[in-house]
Amino acid sequence: MIDRIFAAALTFCVLAGGTVAIASAMFETRQPSAAAAAVQVVHLPPVEVVGRRAERPTAVAATERAEPASRNLQ
Repeated sequence: MIDRIFAAALTFCVLAGGTVAIASAMFETRQPSAAAAAVQVVHLPPVEVVGRRAERPTAVAATERAEPASRNLQ
């Protein structure tokens, strides 16, 4: 019983907190700072990724030809 009440109260608190966070972000005043204007942008060279297949495929499961399971059922 208490877990249902706790889950409902926790959900309500998370929703209320999210609403307050979004509302405060909408109404805050933005002032441009000097640090934001002096952002340095770095461009990296393009990278080419090459993938190769394994030489031999690895067997991960036995087939029914190797071990027929249906003959042992009764």
